[in-house]
Amino acid sequence: MSRLLPRSVLARNIALLIVLVAFTQVCSLSVLIHYVQKPRVERAAAVFGTYIKTLDNALAASPVDARDTLVARLDARSEPPAEAVSEPRVRLLAFYRTYQLATFLDTLHRYLPAGTEVRWQGAPHPRMWIRMHVAGTPYWIGLQVPEEAQGGGMLTAVLLSIGLAMLAALTGFALQAHLNRPLQDLAQAARRVSAGEVPPPLPVDGPTEIAQVSGAFNQMTQALQQAEATRALMLAGISHDIRTPLTKLRLAMAMANDTNGDEAFIGAAESYLDQIDTILQQFMDYAGSGERETPQSGDLNALISQLAADFAGLGHEFDLQLGELPEHAFRPITMMRLVMNLMQNAVVYGQTGLAVRTWADAHAIHVAVADRGKGLSAEELERLKAPFQRGKNAHGKTGGTGLGLAIVERIARLHGGTLEFHPRDGGGLEVWAVLPIQRDSGTAGAGEQSKAAAG
Repeated sequence: MSRLLPRSVLARNIALLIVLVAFTQVCSLSVLIHYVQKPRVERAAAVFGTYIKTLDNALAASPVDARDTLVARLDARSEPPAEAVSEPRVRLLAFYRTYQLATFLDTLHRYLPAGTEVRWQGAPHPRMWIRMHVAGTPYWIGLQVPEEAQGGGMLTAVLLSIGLAMLAALTGFALQAHLNRPLQDLAQAARRVSAGEVPPPLPVDGPTEIAQVSGAFNQMTQALQQAEATRALMLAGISHDIRTPLTKLRLAMAMANDTNGDEAFIGAAESYLDQIDTILQQFMDYAGSGERETPQSGDLNALISQLAADFAGLGHEFDLQLGELPEHAFRPITMMRLVMNLMQNAVVYGQTGLAVRTWADAHAIHVAVADRGKGLSAEELERLKAPFQRGKNAHGKTGGTGLGLAIVERIARLHGGTLEFHPRDGGGLEVWAVLPIQRDSGTAGAGEQSKAAAG
């Protein structure tokens, strides 16, 4: 039963409304037919039967010399027309008309003399042929059928009921669609929150129940923004408070080096200080991830080319295959951090076969950073998106916190995209940043994504 029911509340309510309206109409029509229409038809048949008996008696008692005149005036026939039948043919589309006529004929037989034959002639000129006696000779005489037996009024009632049922269903659909619109807005706002955006406040001027849900969602969104701001402030404070003594320690070590201190110890200590500084910077990058940066239209290929030149200056050559990209709005500094983190990971963990390629399809821009390092399983790669997770090929590497890919994945989501892992042809790994193409004019669509509480 659950598989047969529609999935949406709108469809279920409309289906329920249609069933209820149809059931109500069937019950109403049944009461109308049984308690109103049927007694009316039976009374008409009784009156009509009495009229036929009176007419038959009068015609039977008429003089023989007036027979021809009466036969001509009454259009009497020795045989009924060929299309006249004993029982009306049942037609599905004219069910109510057939039902009323059958009820009329059954009742009429009870009021006619025994042995009286009755035939029914349908369209185009409905008539009832009855065998009577004119001056003692049997003839078939055609009589007009009473309106009660033809079911015209009943057909009108049925059509009116169907029209009212359709009107009720359409009204219910309009009301339910009106109620569903705030729910759709709520679902869209929830999706924007999950994507790291801050949606505008939902209206709270609708029905009480919907307004309460919208108000609670607005409060939740504000609480998330406050929590995000508090987290960023706390991490900034921690970073500031820790970097101050680190700076003093670095200065003291430099002074010790000038006084012929242990150079090996001082060099190791400075390396540890650099690692601590790098870790602090990664924490700050993860806390911020560029939410406050304004998107701008720019050349993503130019940014990648500049980074590749910088890495080449450090002795790490990246093979570039840059495809033609459409105009796209992105956060320049944040996007540079995304590409740089991917390239740095390729250098540290892949070491060989370094490459960056870009291309675009109808829906998204793709930035792929590849290497020939030892591949990881799909489960391990997905696990690396979480903070503080490091792959097995990172064992023995220092200076990392397991936040690199988490920062990249967060930045991709900030731009409405995703981070994907693909095996590279010939061995190795490709990491794709898939960024949807903005279809809005200018940077309006991307500009709405501001101060998002990503995650």
